[in-house]
Amino acid sequence: MGLQNAKLSSAKRANVPMLGLDSAGKSTLLYKLRYKEVFLTLPTIGFNVDMIEAGKDFTLTFWDVGGQKKMREFWSNFLEDTDALLYVVDSSDKRRLEESRREFELMLKNDSIKNVPVVVLANKQDLPGALNAEEITRRFKMKKYCSDRNWYVQPCCALTGEGLAEALQRVATFARQYRKSKETFTTLKEH
Repeated sequence: MGLQNAKLSSAKRANVPMLGLDSAGKSTLLYKLRYKEVFLTLPTIGFNVDMIEAGKDFTLTFWDVGGQKKMREFWSNFLEDTDALLYVVDSSDKRRLEESRREFELMLKNDSIKNVPVVVLANKQDLPGALNAEEITRRFKMKKYCSDRNWYVQPCCALTGEGLAEALQRVATFARQYRKSKETFTTLKEH
């Protein structure tokens, strides 16, 4: 086994489920992050998975899970062994904002993601009337629901790619910190 391989196998990886209502823009965001291109996407039945390098020794595995109503009951299956969570909101769809907030709140109650850091992507900032990050923070009661974890609301636009580099950086930083704290905790428990 060459040095290259040894280095690769010890590379740090983090699991990041990407959740949100259908049509929030999850798949488009994922493709834009991965390929810097915009693809026409169909509603995701099941999930897409993609690995993206965030820094030279850190790989994020994104699980982009379908957001239709019938798919949401499977979300909890993707929350095991999570290092950070990406929740995507269509900031321009005021009609479904409450539904999205309810699903978000429900998901945060899941025990497998206790203390797991959350990045909310306020997507579709290019559309007229899109709510800004402050407004999403308020409407989603982030300070209340996420008081036990690191959280951040990042405005972005999947089509232009605006805000995506920042979002990726934020997720990577949160995931690294979370993994470190988990390892420290495990070490403490073993002694």
